Amino acid sequence: MLDQLKRMAVLATVVEQGSFVAAARQLQTTTSAVSQQVRALERDMGITLLHRSTRKLSLTPAGERFHAGCAAMLSAARGAQQQLIQLRDAPEGELRVAAPVGFARQLGPALAPLLQAHPGLSLHLEVEDGFTDLVDRRIDLAIRFGRLPDSSWVAQRIGEKSIALYAAPAYLAQRGVPAQLSDLADTGHDWLALRSGTDQPLALSLRRGDEALQLSLRPRASSNNQLSLQQLCEAGLGLAMLGGDDVSESVQAGHLLPLLPGLQLPPLPIHALTPQRDAQPAKVRHAIAALRAFLSAAPPG
Repeated sequence: MLDQLKRMAVLATVVEQGSFVAAARQLQTTTSAVSQQVRALERDMGITLLHRSTRKLSLTPAGERFHAGCAAMLSAARGAQQQLIQLRDAPEGELRVAAPVGFARQLGPALAPLLQAHPGLSLHLEVEDGFTDLVDRRIDLAIRFGRLPDSSWVAQRIGEKSIALYAAPAYLAQRGVPAQLSDLADTGHDWLALRSGTDQPLALSLRRGDEALQLSLRPRASSNNQLSLQQLCEAGLGLAMLGGDDVSESVQAGHLLPLLPGLQLPPLPIHALTPQRDAQPAKVRHAIAALRAFLSAAPPG
């Protein structure tokens, strides 16, 4: 069947180009190979499709009727190929993105230039902090922070988020304000952590000037949601590592206080996750590039 379809495409090309020589040039093969394909088609169909002469080729009456179907088949194949090329090279269709609640507000300014430049592209945003099944939810691209669990998803690091240590004034009034790095080793402090589905100790590597500290903590409270973690911190439940841009309003309002200026905390890596690495559609490639550019241009925090 596949050989027959190939021969039908060759016949359509011969008629389209007007000669075996021109068809062979178009198909990047030899004239004899093209002639053999047409003869094999006539043999299989049991009827002559082309009149051959030294001056020109012409379709027989049966060939004219058969050629119409061959030409339609070839046109449909070329159209399908062109659609794939367009999907590969030009962002269009619906882009389905999953992102954490805390990052959702940045997706608008990050992706707006892409959407404005490509009217055929639309956006659907799934805002959540859990790990979505990309295939089941038809997600094209997921944004995730921090350490990633093992999965079949393909991760690309597209940026990082600077974090600092914060606490509520009420908490500090009860437990004291850490003045130096070694004060954080005090077991009297409660910690809050951003993580999902684990009860393993939280390992931290901290540095401030010439001081260094390694901690293994069991958080007093944890959440997979950055906003919830911030609210727990504002309620005075402990120390939390939070992004400066996320808590700027709370700091200005006096609900949170930054601790230990100069404290160096490992930044949170930001990853773009996709169901596959190779042959990504243009909408996904362009979206990842837009997010990477936005994050690289954004101030740290």
